Amino acid sequence: MRRLTVLGTCGAWPEAGRSASGFLLEYDGFRLVLDLGYATLPRLLECCADGQVDAVVVTHEHPDHCADLSALCRSLHFAEERRARLPLYCPLGVIGRVQAMEPTEDLLDVFDVHSLPSSHQVGPFRLDAMLLPHHVPHAGVRLTAPGLTLAYSGDAGPDPALARLAAGADLFIAGATLQGASADSGDHHLMSAVDAGAWATRAGAKRLLLTHFWPGSDRTRSTADACSSFSGEVIAAEESMVLSF
Repeated sequence: MRRLTVLGTCGAWPEAGRSASGFLLEYDGFRLVLDLGYATLPRLLECCADGQVDAVVVTHEHPDHCADLSALCRSLHFAEERRARLPLYCPLGVIGRVQAMEPTEDLLDVFDVHSLPSSHQVGPFRLDAMLLPHHVPHAGVRLTAPGLTLAYSGDAGPDPALARLAAGADLFIAGATLQGASADSGDHHLMSAVDAGAWATRAGAKRLLLTHFWPGSDRTRSTADACSSFSGEVIAAEESMVLSF
C-alpha cells in the first residue's frame, strides 16, 4: 500500500473542523509523517494506533508545522510499552521550539534527531532536504523510493531550488498561502497558488497538491489560480483526503 493521507491543510492556525499542516505517507508498510502542526495528532491517531509511525520529518519551527510534535512526544513517552527512539528529521530550531512547551519530558528521550537540510536514508526513502526561503530556517523535502518521488515545499517562498526539489515528482505538495497574484509582487517568504503552479511546471511535476491555505481563503479560487500556471492535475488538499500511488 502506497498512499498519502492529509492530516491538516491550514496555515497559521486551523479553521474550525480543520488542522494545520501535516501528512502521513505510507509506503509498503513504512509510515512517515511530514509536519505535525496544530490539531494533527488526533487525525494521525485515527490512522496509526498509539502514534506508532516509523519516522517524522518537520520542515521548520513555526508551530503550525510542529506544535503537535509535543503531543506525539507525550503519547510515546507515556505509552504502556516504550519503544526505541523515533527518528526525527528537522532543522535544529524545531527541538528548542517544541521543548519550550514541555517542562518535564525531554524530547531527546523519545526522538532520535537528525538535522536538516541534509540527505538521509529513511526506511525505503532517500530523503533530500534543501534550504528554502522563509522567516526561519526551513527545509524543503524530496522523498524518493522505487516507483515514487514526492516533494514538499512546506511553507517556503519561491526559489530556484524548487525546480530541483520537485523535478519529475509524482506529487508536488506545495504551500499556497497567498491568494491571487504571484509572490513576486509581495512576500518572498511565502507562495501563492500561482507560484505553486509555476514551479510545478518548471519542475515537470506530474500532480500538484495545494496546501497551507490561509484561514478563510477561497480554495476553489486557489485551485483555479494554480491551473492558470500548471497544466497537470491540481488538487486542493482537504483533511482526511487520501491519495494513492
